[in-house]
Amino acid sequence: MDTLLYYAPCFYAFFACIGFSMLFNIHGVGMLICAGGGGLGWLVYLLAAPLVHSDITQSFLAALVIAAWSELMARLRKCPVTSYLLVALFPLVPGGGIYYTMEHAMSGETSLFLGSLLHTLGLAGALAVGVLMVSSLARLVTNYQNRRHHLAGGNHP
Repeated sequence: MDTLLYYAPCFYAFFACIGFSMLFNIHGVGMLICAGGGGLGWLVYLLAAPLVHSDITQSFLAALVIAAWSELMARLRKCPVTSYLLVALFPLVPGGGIYYTMEHAMSGETSLFLGSLLHTLGLAGALAVGVLMVSSLARLVTNYQNRRHHLAGGNHP
């Protein structure tokens, strides 16, 4: 029964990403890659829960894995990383937090609004920083490989 708690939400995330892939006009294998990234990210999010006890840290770790997956798949398929990344991140976007933040704002509940706002910004920031770290690392590795290849070819001054 415990394994169902981990796998069912991952399948839901997978199929939700299939829907978003259709929305973004991604077809065939690309759709499965996007959905696989979303399911994998949600699995990491769930598996990290007992270890870190913070949904912001869980989101960060899941974003790292999704970004690495997206970078790898984009390089293997020679496609832009953006579509893989955006679709796979959708299950982690704090939509509920955004909704409740606005609900508290419209109700005039200032303390609840501020608490919800800061938490939602923390979740969104964790996703952004996770993606940024992997993207920056991928760019550094690519630049290093290009420079090494350029120097090995004898094209240096």
